Amino acid sequence: MLSIDPHTKTERENYKFLIGSIIPRPVAFVTSLSEEGVLNGAPFSYFNIVSSNPPMISLSIQRLEGSQKDTARNILNSKEFVVHIVDEQNVEKMNTTAASLPPSQSEVQFAELTPVESVKVSVPGVKEAKVRMECVLEYSLELGDKHSPGCDFIIGRVVQYHIESGIYENGKIDPRSLGAISRLAGHDYAKIGEIFTRERPK
Repeated sequence: MLSIDPHTKTERENYKFLIGSIIPRPVAFVTSLSEEGVLNGAPFSYFNIVSSNPPMISLSIQRLEGSQKDTARNILNSKEFVVHIVDEQNVEKMNTTAASLPPSQSEVQFAELTPVESVKVSVPGVKEAKVRMECVLEYSLELGDKHSPGCDFIIGRVVQYHIESGIYENGKIDPRSLGAISRLAGHDYAKIGEIFTRERPK
């Protein structure tokens, strides 16, 4: 077995170790509004649940050479955003939004996604997602080097759920009907594969 000190590796090498090992990762498609009112949209796979009481989720938004991404800047300014679950039916359009566009151009419009009004936040969501969560900023943290942070860690509190009725029954979301995809390494994604059950020990 290899034993590697991460301090001897470049940022890119550490990135490859992490994204190749920590798989599969859920993918969030996040919409946010710029100060100029441009609807930004971007996918993130550094995403997960923080708490169910209250319901909170986390996003880690990596910086590019020390510069904040539009999504992080928008969330920190407006304190609102919408998280969508990426699935087999919308993955192509969501992936299109990963293109590098200027802040003045909407990725949502570029990918021909359909904006839909939110209930409790000013940021629109997109119609193409079977699950979306309206969020308000609970906490943010700059992580990494003090003088040049490597990422913005965002914790959002979910204030409204939107769930397609066909995937929801008896208080549960059917994983097959949702068809969520997950991120692997490189350009690779994965679908829900074989599902198996193990009871927790008493």
